[in-house]
Amino acid sequence: MRFIDSFNHFFPQGLWDKMLASEGAAKDIGKRMRAIPCIYDINERLRCVDMFRKDNDYSQVISLGMPPLESLGTPEEVEVFARLGNDGMAELVRKHPDHFCGFLASLPMNSENAWKEAERAFALGANGLQVHTNINGDPLDHPKYFPVFETAAKHGKPIFLHPSRTAADVTDYKNESKSKYEIWWTFGWPYETSAAMARLVFSGMMDKLPEMKVLAHHLGAMVPFFEGRVGPGWDQLGKRTSDEDYSIVLEGLKKRPFDYFKDFYADTAVFGSKPATECGLAFYGEDKVLFASDSPFDPEKGPGYIRDTMAVLESIEMSQEMREKIYYKNAQKLLGVK
Repeated sequence: MRFIDSFNHFFPQGLWDKMLASEGAAKDIGKRMRAIPCIYDINERLRCVDMFRKDNDYSQVISLGMPPLESLGTPEEVEVFARLGNDGMAELVRKHPDHFCGFLASLPMNSENAWKEAERAFALGANGLQVHTNINGDPLDHPKYFPVFETAAKHGKPIFLHPSRTAADVTDYKNESKSKYEIWWTFGWPYETSAAMARLVFSGMMDKLPEMKVLAHHLGAMVPFFEGRVGPGWDQLGKRTSDEDYSIVLEGLKKRPFDYFKDFYADTAVFGSKPATECGLAFYGEDKVLFASDSPFDPEKGPGYIRDTMAVLESIEMSQEMREKIYYKNAQKLLGVK
């Protein structure tokens, strides 16, 4: 069986070295990243991929790990990081095509030149863009980011949404100064993704750019489980709000809100959860879900989530046609991977 692992992370050597040599946030990328050799050591990463190439035609579409580039410095500094990252990704795909079948470009989203870097990355061979669910606290539907989405749509390239939030960004209780117990990650990241999806829907961006394709990481986050709220709940948009007239928003959309959420793509990176996988598959269907593992953030620091995700999918009854779509054909179609 062929597997295209469409969403997992790696730092090319040039970018990794530049970040560690820089001052400020770029230098302090955290002990968690430094403790995972598979995210920056190419030999370790190739060894991990080879574990799954023994029995299957397995390859990865790679993208940068956290943190978002735009959080690492001034626009000028981040432009350098983005160029190093995208050049390094393109080189890895050229050098190791059997291991890395494509890459998602990262952009200096805090720069007015972000769309230009997208153009450059597509010329390098990028299969899509990785964009985080907020840009240093800004929503994705802010007009200054529209050129990025417009550029992706023009080139027929998808945008993969990656959640982003830290303990200090949004507290769980208004009288506290930070989120505790990593609630910001466990529950905060799915909320981040879901909120970003909603902003793309209700801002009308999906009507403005009908060719735009967006994948929501981690099987569409909260949306499949909250289908009733997304559907009948948002059909009543404005009923719970007295200080704004949201009926105008509904009137301005070309479709029911629920239908827009069905237009997103999603991936199987749910850390080996069978119930979550079944829920996501039921919501998005066999044509909108791509195999992905989110490697190398498992407890084994590389192969764990790949193996677990494969095992979960194998345990779910589905037709051979559906299995092939999820494992590799949907990625081929969405990302243009051969």
